[in-house]
Amino acid sequence: MAIKVEVPASTSNLGAGFDTFGLALTLYNTFEVEENNQFEVEIIGEGADKLSKGDDNLFLKVYKRTCQELGIPCKPIRVVQKNNVPLGRGLGSSATAILGGIITATALGGINLTTDEVLKIAFNFESHPDNLVPALVGGFVTCAVDRDKVYFERIEFPKELQILVLIPEFEILTEEARKVLPKEVSLKDAVFNIQRATLLISALVNRDFDLLRVAVEDRLHQPFRGKLLKGFDTFKELAYSFGADAVFISGSGSTIGVFTRKNADQIGEEGVRLYREMGISAKYLVLEADEKGARWSRV
Repeated sequence: MAIKVEVPASTSNLGAGFDTFGLALTLYNTFEVEENNQFEVEIIGEGADKLSKGDDNLFLKVYKRTCQELGIPCKPIRVVQKNNVPLGRGLGSSATAILGGIITATALGGINLTTDEVLKIAFNFESHPDNLVPALVGGFVTCAVDRDKVYFERIEFPKELQILVLIPEFEILTEEARKVLPKEVSLKDAVFNIQRATLLISALVNRDFDLLRVAVEDRLHQPFRGKLLKGFDTFKELAYSFGADAVFISGSGSTIGVFTRKNADQIGEEGVRLYREMGISAKYLVLEADEKGARWSRV
């Protein structure tokens, strides 16, 4: 049996929604899998020279763990991992491998899992739902975790908004990005974020896009992670000067996300120019929201 698994990238936090908001994007990692007489991994694209092709490959680890937890035969497989999602850039690359491994195990094992069951296995490898959930179900999601169970609601992302991602060529590891965050925050800052997080949801549902600039302001993580992300504040003001509706750090960075109704390519080109002047390579992509989430098919 041979299958193809496709999992979208995701952007998370979106300003004030720290560890809460996530959005699936039309940028994909694909895993072409066939049963084999031994385990083999081939990696094409992003991370081809960095990611393990052995037993500690994340996709393989998740595949084997899923088979073990479900009590199904762990069939040896050959996987061709085609990566379009950059590593360590805040676009959910690890979530794609985790979900890819789970979906492969269930597809080859002939088992159907609920969304909750998939997420329970996925949480063994990543405890933050804001990348996992949108990559699994698609669209814009808001998540909450209680006693290791994920609760989430999904809304359709407005088609009027283009999603620009500016991707500088340097990594910011999630672990390092979390170390710079304060252990405690003031009541004033907590209220500030609650106000803006709820405003973002209302603005998206009601298509009141003029509110987005205020709605993605944040005091819990972006002021601190912005110090690791060279050029963020400068690019933010530049993007707004060209008509962007919202600018935010994608996940823990280094990608910067932009929602805009106009001048997407111009904003991206200006961002690339800005980083080039700082001696840093960068690229940009203009994407849409993926509304389907992870899927597989026979090949």
